Amino acid sequence: MSTYPYEIDYYVTEDGSIPFKEWLESLRDVQGRARIRVGLDRVRLGNLGDHRSLGGGVQELRIAFGLGYRVYYGIEGRRIVLILLGGDKSSQKRDIAKAKQFWRDQQRRSAHD
Repeated sequence: MSTYPYEIDYYVTEDGSIPFKEWLESLRDVQGRARIRVGLDRVRLGNLGDHRSLGGGVQELRIAFGLGYRVYYGIEGRRIVLILLGGDKSSQKRDIAKAKQFWRDQQRRSAHD
């Protein structure tokens, strides 16, 4: 299987906030934050790492460190990975529901552009 680089973009709510960046900046775990950034750098290089489909177009990137960090994303086209949200194992169910909501919103707004 060949890999190709991905362009990473971030989901922006209608009021202009960026949930993933807000979550990442709020993490007190400096090493965890660094590991998440390394995971995203790998995605940019085409290595999706430990990930799985959650259905509805949403994927989960698992970061095996600290609290079991998760990054939720969708892929638009062949190259854009839209980062929707981040979380950890303790908030996983809530985070998945929120990520799916964000993805539906993104798809709805993209259809009207």
